[in-house]
Amino acid sequence: MELNDAAVVAQVLTGDREAFRVLVERHSRNIFKAVYRMTNNQEDADEIVQETFLRAYKSLERFQERSSFYTWVYRIAMNRTLDFLSVKKPKQTVQISDSPDPEQGEVQLASDSPGPERALLSAELKSSIAKAMLLLTPTEKVAFTLRHMEGRSIEDVSEALGVRNVAARNTVFRAVKKLRIALGPMIAAPATGKSL
Repeated sequence: MELNDAAVVAQVLTGDREAFRVLVERHSRNIFKAVYRMTNNQEDADEIVQETFLRAYKSLERFQERSSFYTWVYRIAMNRTLDFLSVKKPKQTVQISDSPDPEQGEVQLASDSPGPERALLSAELKSSIAKAMLLLTPTEKVAFTLRHMEGRSIEDVSEALGVRNVAARNTVFRAVKKLRIALGPMIAAPATGKSL
């Protein structure tokens, strides 16, 4: 029989350090996905997830069962991600290709895959989105990611940021507005039939 998170936390607090591994195994993958969407870097996301669970372990006695363990550790991860994003300087260039060697990046297209024009538009759109995301403050980036990429409720965004629902809603609104302005030309061009 699998123990629920509260029971595992109780085990850890009574001295069974190894029980914490159960919580890490249950929740680290989802925490990693959320952090990766905000950092867009695997190494940074891995580091933040490790720090998150280390902080959770060290402060486990402060965990209160008013919320689930996952919600509690998720908030720690969001706070750590916000700290990371506010310290990290935005990069001036955005790399789309995973391969540093252009010849290694060649792709042979199957007959049912998109044509070269669509692939080019997709690459341009990815680049534009990445550049537009750099315009957001760390708080806006976290709020936008949670709401529109993770599908979280405003209440979840509010709890993760440690602000009221109204403030969370306004932060998401500001992020969306900035992204619409930045991506406006890219989005409007196909609809009007103009070339990019």
